Amino acid sequence: MAKKPKKSQKRGMLRAIGGNGPWPVKILRWLIALLFLGGLAGVLLVGLLYLIIDVPDPNKDFQTQTTHVYYSDGTTKIGSFSNQNRQILESDEIPSVARNAVVAAEDRGFWRNRGIDIRGIVRAARNNATAGQVTGGGSTITQQYVKILYLTQERSIERKAKEALLSIKIDQMQSKEEIITGYLNTIYFGNGAYGIEVASQTYFRKPAAELTVAEAAFLATIINRPNYYDPYAEGARERILPRYNYVLSGMVDMGVLSASEAAELKGNLPKFSPLRTDSRFAGPKGHLLELTKRQMQKLEFSDAEIIGGGYKIVTTFDKNMQAAAVESVESGRPDGIPEVHTALVSVEPGTGAVKALYGGPDFLKSQLNWATLGTQPGSTFKIFAVIAALEDGYSLSTKLDGRSPMTVGKGENQDVIRNQGDSGGRSYGTVNLKKATEKSVNTAFVDLTMMLTPDGAQGSAGPQRVLEAAAEAGIPRSTLDKINPVIGVSLGYAPVAPIDMAN
Repeated sequence: MAKKPKKSQKRGMLRAIGGNGPWPVKILRWLIALLFLGGLAGVLLVGLLYLIIDVPDPNKDFQTQTTHVYYSDGTTKIGSFSNQNRQILESDEIPSVARNAVVAAEDRGFWRNRGIDIRGIVRAARNNATAGQVTGGGSTITQQYVKILYLTQERSIERKAKEALLSIKIDQMQSKEEIITGYLNTIYFGNGAYGIEVASQTYFRKPAAELTVAEAAFLATIINRPNYYDPYAEGARERILPRYNYVLSGMVDMGVLSASEAAELKGNLPKFSPLRTDSRFAGPKGHLLELTKRQMQKLEFSDAEIIGGGYKIVTTFDKNMQAAAVESVESGRPDGIPEVHTALVSVEPGTGAVKALYGGPDFLKSQLNWATLGTQPGSTFKIFAVIAALEDGYSLSTKLDGRSPMTVGKGENQDVIRNQGDSGGRSYGTVNLKKATEKSVNTAFVDLTMMLTPDGAQGSAGPQRVLEAAAEAGIPRSTLDKINPVIGVSLGYAPVAPIDMAN
């Protein structure tokens, strides 16, 4: 029978388990205590902040202001972007299909959560930490509502923390029905439409109360990225459908739409009404405003910020030069030829600032800006052949063949070049580069391009030199890459935007 160990033996056993002394156990106890105290302090801090932070007055802090666009003098206004167009609906005026679609799109746990989604916040925090900046994400409908109604669009950890605390507070103060109603009356749906009622009128010409499932699913889709999912933009269908189908699947998962009905709707967008354009875009100035808006989008301003941010945008457009440009075009444009489109761009040398631009007579009648669209530059493109020749050692006295017509190429690639335009179709014989430029002699420039080709061979080296000179002068590479380097490239057969030629 084994003997029981003595007390001294027990102490030895404890020392063996604990190492050389009780310090590891003490350290572990201190760490546990510190963690507990830190957690308790965090909870107390959050509780204190919750009590301290007051819900701001939406009537004071939620003020969307019109963004105004000015000429370069900073005082003369070109126009403005639409302020919020909104019609407030009562809760019973918003159909359940709209509420269900938006919840399926933006926050499927809306009816259960307490204003925030902890898992979503942790996921967003991880993504933000990985990205090295606040990228957003993880927001519930309540958080989005709070951010729009009470806070700014600033991307910071402080704003995100305040948003979370206010969301919890709003969730305690208001019912879910009040929150979703306020959200649907507040959120931006693109194309100047704020709130579900104006959005329904904008896209479907009907009150929100009459929305179908497909229409509601689309409106829920566009909330996420109004500009990206704009149904009136080119290629919109391919961008919209994946998220539109996602919304429908969410409605099935929530039990508010049958799987069979969702299957019928998936892949089939509702029919959209024609887009109504703001009358403030009427006339030639509409192209200036649209160009300004696109530039702001390139600078990563959201549509909501552009339309309702209250910015003062000072452009490079000069008031007097713009007036002169419009007068020049309208007085010189031939009548009775509607298929002829006139464009004018004035660019300041050295800075590239666009001082005047005429893209068309009325933006409301045609949104095509002929100043920024590719069109044949014609003989103005010959200057790049002159530049290439001078860079390669030729001079203005270089002799060229100005006879007309001129046959180039062989067999199927054979082509006939004739002098036209300023030359009047005349056959010049031998001319120097100076006169060929002065008279815009087509055949002489084709001859010059062939001279830029080694041994005068029929290849792409000469035309490529002309295109390279154009690139050096500032024509975008993306444009030049689409131009086939043929021997007559200097005659300006390929489209280049007038604004790029002016630049």
